Amino acid sequence: MLKYILKRILMLIPVLIGVSIIVFLIMRVFSPDPSPIVLGQHATQQATEAWRQANGLNDPVYMQYFNFIKGALTGDLGTSYYTKTPVVKEIFSRFPATIELALVAIVLASIFGILIGVISAVKKNSIFDNAGMLIALIGVSMPIFWLGILLIILFSGTLHWLPSNGRIDPLLQPMNVTGFYLIDSLIAGDMYALKDTLRHLVLPATALAMYSMAIITRMTRSSMLETLQQDYIRTARAKGISEGKVIRKHALRNGLIPIVTVIGLQLGSLLGGAVLTETVFSWPGIGAYTVACILKSDFPVVQGVVLLIAFIFVMVNLLVDVIYAFLDPRIKYSKAKG
Repeated sequence: MLKYILKRILMLIPVLIGVSIIVFLIMRVFSPDPSPIVLGQHATQQATEAWRQANGLNDPVYMQYFNFIKGALTGDLGTSYYTKTPVVKEIFSRFPATIELALVAIVLASIFGILIGVISAVKKNSIFDNAGMLIALIGVSMPIFWLGILLIILFSGTLHWLPSNGRIDPLLQPMNVTGFYLIDSLIAGDMYALKDTLRHLVLPATALAMYSMAIITRMTRSSMLETLQQDYIRTARAKGISEGKVIRKHALRNGLIPIVTVIGLQLGSLLGGAVLTETVFSWPGIGAYTVACILKSDFPVVQGVVLLIAFIFVMVNLLVDVIYAFLDPRIKYSKAKG
């Protein structure tokens, strides 16, 4: 297992290099020149050239990339063209908001997705199965931004139950310890801030979780249907084991392998794909900020964010592979597997 994990970690290097090259070239080829955006359209030629020289944009492309990689290896992702703040500081001031939203969304998606999927499989071809598949179809088909707008209209605009934007009431914002308001509220023992944070999370987390919940529901149903037809399930039932125990202990645990894969992939996707949700709900996370930086051609920020998300995505996949071994003892990470 240890050798397998080390090999996977080493495989991060070419993956991250490939991602960095792609995003670096895309920003240089398809994005407009940032100098007139930063300095304004009326900047003189001398001022423009001086700014480009100061930010290394007059160097050959390969040299710019080399400098970027050299800095990244030391934890320096550059400085934002606009705020003059180190990119690492810009990212980590906003990334906790995105992580908090994505984690709450994947928890909601996993709980309801597995629950609905199991019920659909156990009650195959019943009204419960049809209802579950209808929910999954809606989740897969409905765009996140449209679902977000509908949730805002209903629960915020019409019923006035939940807030429609932001992370917390500014007057209740807890002291910034971790950047995660749920954790910071608990550390401070401020139940009012905790409650308000949860209220602000409900709508964006629901909108973000819907697609993942639909995928998890369909995968759970498919996996459970296959597992319930196995001989060991019939043997367990023949022994007189209660149906609930058969489903929980024998069917669900053995059917979790593909489900864990989907959950891991969905978590990585949620971290990188929360852009629309953050935009609709004015969520101050890294997604909406990155879109603004793309439009402004803030190369260092975009490169740093994409590199970080790629790293997290690969690490999540590694974690999923490790969890396999605990869920299924038959899986062995031998040298043959590499």
